[in-house]
Amino acid sequence: MPLRISVVVPAWRDAENLAILLPALAQLPGLAETVVVDASDDVASEEIARRCGSLFLKHRKPNRGAQMNAGARMTSGDVLLFQHADTVLLAAHLGAIASALREPRIIGGAFYRKFDDRHPRLLWLESFARFLTRRGGTLFGDQSVFVRREVFLRLRGFAEIPLMEDVEFSRRLRAAGKVAVLDPPVQTSARRHKREGAWRKTIQNGSFILLYKLGVSPALLHRWYYRRPSFLQNEQTRTAVIPRQA
Repeated sequence: MPLRISVVVPAWRDAENLAILLPALAQLPGLAETVVVDASDDVASEEIARRCGSLFLKHRKPNRGAQMNAGARMTSGDVLLFQHADTVLLAAHLGAIASALREPRIIGGAFYRKFDDRHPRLLWLESFARFLTRRGGTLFGDQSVFVRREVFLRLRGFAEIPLMEDVEFSRRLRAAGKVAVLDPPVQTSARRHKREGAWRKTIQNGSFILLYKLGVSPALLHRWYYRRPSFLQNEQTRTAVIPRQA
């Protein structure tokens, strides 16, 4: 019997992305359900989710770990797939998951990542990230992390911390058993890297991960991460938009 995959999408002011992602997910075979957990007051997001046949949950405040845990509790699939709203998921990705999980020792995993912009600096960054991931690096949230339901329950889900929930979960998932990092890569938005500079953004992210591993609290890191110069303040309310597939 084929594995049933449930998709959980944490969202915050993501109506424009959801309008592209959810209709595409509705066309994919093999999905048990799609659950959107939204922490904004955006009425459009709920309308889009209902129209596409997705289960829609409201969450009291933005916290990806808590949102993903809430969504997971509403699913019925054998496999949970946690999907960012600005990342593209195709039938080929579901097929890759099904193939990988035929190996009983594999408990979960993620996909390699590519950006929607093919700038040479971003291509180099993709290659560097692939190198690190192959050698036990972090499985980040925009890599469409997936996990067997029983393993997710055993791990007691995501830590409900303000930042670094994906880094923390990746560490525990890798420690729990064998993971698979798969092709084809999932395509995600390069907007922040383009706006802030690919190298600058990469160094910033790496620095925050290092600080977290050195014991700096996620709450403090969250305050630092989302502190913006005045000319970038409005960027916090904007979402990256996933490209439409040809």
